Amino acid sequence: MDFILTLGRSEKDFIQACVAREKWALKILYEEYYGTLLAVCMRYSNNSDEAVDILHEGFIKIFKNIKKYQIGTSLGAWMRRIMVNTAIDYYRRQSRRRTEDLDKAYELSTNQPDAIQQLSEKEILQAIQELSPSYRAVFNLYVIDGYSHKEIADMLGITESTSRSNLVKARLKLREKLEKLK
Repeated sequence: MDFILTLGRSEKDFIQACVAREKWALKILYEEYYGTLLAVCMRYSNNSDEAVDILHEGFIKIFKNIKKYQIGTSLGAWMRRIMVNTAIDYYRRQSRRRTEDLDKAYELSTNQPDAIQQLSEKEILQAIQELSPSYRAVFNLYVIDGYSHKEIADMLGITESTSRSNLVKARLKLREKLEKLK
C-alpha cells in the first residue's frame, strides 16, 4: 500500500478510516484500485458498461466488508477476490445454466498454433467478452485466475465435467475469433 505511506499513515490507520466511512479514505481506496479491478471485471463481462456495474457492486461489497480485512495481508488481493466473486454472482444472476456433453467437447480440440501473439490486448479482451457467459466465466476462472475445475464447479454450481467442457469450447471459440482477426 505505497499510497498510504506517502500520506504519512499506517495501513491500520487507513483501514480504520475506511471502516469509519471516512470519505477521504474511501475515495483513495476507490481511485487507487479502480483501474486494476475494472480490468478484472472486463474479463468477466460482455461489455464495458456491464463491467462498470460489476465494479461498482464489488466496491459496495468491499466498503461494507472492509472491517473483515486482515491488516498485513495484501489489500489488493483481498479486493480482487471480492471482485471475482462479485462477477461470478453477477454471472449466476444473468445466465441460465447449460450442461454440455464432455465427449463432444474432446472431439472438438485442435493442435493448431494460437493467434494471440499477433493481436493486441484490446482485441483479445473483445474476443473474450464475445464468449457466452458460461464459457467466459469458466475460461477466466481457470486460465486467468488459476482455479481448479472442482473449485469452478463449486463456485458456479455446475459439474466438474461441465467446467472442463466449457473450457474446451471457450478455447475453441476464442481460437476461431482470434484467427479471424489475424
